[in-house]
Amino acid sequence: MRSANTERITKETNINMVLNLDGVGKSIIKTNIPFFDHMLEQLCFHSSVDLELNAQGDIGIDFHHTVEDCGICLGKAFSDAMGDKKGINRYGFFLLPMDDALIRVALDFSGRSFLSWKVKFPTNTVGTFDLELVREFFNAFSTHSGATIHVEMLDGFNSHHISEAIFKGAGKAIKMAVEKNQSSNTIPSTKGIV
Repeated sequence: MRSANTERITKETNINMVLNLDGVGKSIIKTNIPFFDHMLEQLCFHSSVDLELNAQGDIGIDFHHTVEDCGICLGKAFSDAMGDKKGINRYGFFLLPMDDALIRVALDFSGRSFLSWKVKFPTNTVGTFDLELVREFFNAFSTHSGATIHVEMLDGFNSHHISEAIFKGAGKAIKMAVEKNQSSNTIPSTKGIV
C-alpha cells in the first residue's frame, strides 16, 4: 500500500495527515476553513486518494499559515507515498470544464518543483476565503512533492467555479500521474531515477 503519515507542528499550525494513494477518494478533512475543506474534498475525490487531515491554525489572524502548511504536508505525504516512483505514469493532465470555468492542469512528479500559474480570479475572495491562497497551496504542494505543475485558466467569470475547477482538474491530473502503469514496473525516467 502506498501511504504516508505526515505531521507538522509550528507556532502557527498543528497538522496531522494520513494519505493513501491507492484509495477510493474518501476524505475526512477538518481545517476549520469551510471553503478550503470543500476544495480539498474535491481534490481527493477526483484523484481517488484517501485523506484524513486535521489542521489547527491561527485562523483568527489569517488563513494563510494553515492553507500553506496543508500544502506543505500534502506535498510531503505524496512524495513519501510514491517512494522511488517505480511503475507510476509520472505525468498527468486534464482539461476541466465547470460551467463558465475552463481550467487546464498538467503536472510531472519529476522531483523538480516548479509552478506556472496563469489564473486571474475576478474577485479577491469567495466568502471569507482569500483566493490568492489557492496559488499558495499549490506552490507549497509543488515544492514539497517535487512536482512541476502548470495551471492555466482558459475561461471563467465565477471565482468559486474557477477555484473548484482548479482543484478538480488537479485531482484528475494527479490520478493519472500516480496511477501504476500495468505494462511497466520501472522508474519512469531514462536517467533511472526521478
